[in-house]
Amino acid sequence: MIENYEIVDASHVGIVGWRHGGLLALMNIFDHPNDFQAAYAGVPVSDLIARMGYKTEEYRQLYEAEHHIGQSAYQNVEEYRKRSPAWNVHKMKNTPLLIHTNTNDEDVNVLEVEHLIKSLKAEGKKFEYKIYQDAPGGHSFNRTDKKIAIESRLKIYQFLNKHLNPPFPIKSLKDLRKAAYRF
Repeated sequence: MIENYEIVDASHVGIVGWRHGGLLALMNIFDHPNDFQAAYAGVPVSDLIARMGYKTEEYRQLYEAEHHIGQSAYQNVEEYRKRSPAWNVHKMKNTPLLIHTNTNDEDVNVLEVEHLIKSLKAEGKKFEYKIYQDAPGGHSFNRTDKKIAIESRLKIYQFLNKHLNPPFPIKSLKDLRKAAYRF
């Protein structure tokens, strides 16, 4: 984007991801610490080793396929660790990070994200997080029109505003609604 669009300012780039996209956002700030000025990871897949223990056989087979990892977590625990944010927090530098998760997420179990949070704390990393308690919507809790979901999205925008200084920041619920329903 930076190379192809002159409207993109390289000093104001953030990365946002949800679920596996959250994993990608985290791994990007760990592996490319100078490329992003802020990151948000929503219910991020954080520990592939733990994940393989509670997901279905069909899900595990996606990772074990030849075009992916090609082995199970049991067969190659190091490869799964290498691809798991919770096991790579030592690489994080100073990128401001916000993490949101939900205790009743039926897809990304909160234990994965708690492992990430504990690992970040153990490494002395600065970051912000919120663990929502049984928020309606489970995995998709902040994509609904419930009050808690809207407040979550507003917290994300406020976090990004603080670190990216966008030209048209969303500062309030009114701004958020206006941006969402432009015609």
